[in-house]
Amino acid sequence: MRFHDRADAGRFLAGKLRDYRQHEDLIVLALPRGGVPVGYEVARSLGAPLDVFVVRKLGVPGHPELAMGAIAPGGICVLNPDVVSALGSDADEAIESVIADETEELKSREKRYRDDRPFPDMRDRVVILVDDGLATGATMRAAARAVRQQGPRKIVVAVPVAAETSCREFRDEVDEVICAVTDENFYAVGQFYEDFSQTTDEEVRELLARAARNQEGSE
Repeated sequence: MRFHDRADAGRFLAGKLRDYRQHEDLIVLALPRGGVPVGYEVARSLGAPLDVFVVRKLGVPGHPELAMGAIAPGGICVLNPDVVSALGSDADEAIESVIADETEELKSREKRYRDDRPFPDMRDRVVILVDDGLATGATMRAAARAVRQQGPRKIVVAVPVAAETSCREFRDEVDEVICAVTDENFYAVGQFYEDFSQTTDEEVRELLARAARNQEGSE
């Protein structure tokens, strides 16, 4: 199964989440940038507010596409032990350097997407964490652990596509996992999309603004 684009995937995923429609104290948190078009469609369908939860992948120096872990607000750091061990004696230095760089980028992106808006209170709320797919799960795992620190009543991880093993592993990490499509031959999130072009910062800001207007109109 392939989706036309992230919006198409979001509409499909929203159908799997229909039990949460108009649920009291619900909030959808999307991982930018690619998770935001998916999260927008989910939030719109469920009648829920949308916000972003910025998480940064920790790429291996010289091979940034290879994730050795991820960081999230609140000092959360998740590492991939297999990748870290392959770095050998240089691991500690490499991790510290990348974490420092990505922490600055995380702060910059939070300001870029959220301006001066305070982060929503998640205590006793139902939080649906959304991304455009789940490969290794490092960034989503960091996000889930960071959100857990905020005291929500329930955390749901929801993605249109996922590696079967990653989806299964998350069942011990959060309260509910919804992977709309899984595949044993999963090798990349992009294989499930006809259009997997990069989401821009401008698109993220526009979708967040549009979601806020939707909420104002429904009140």
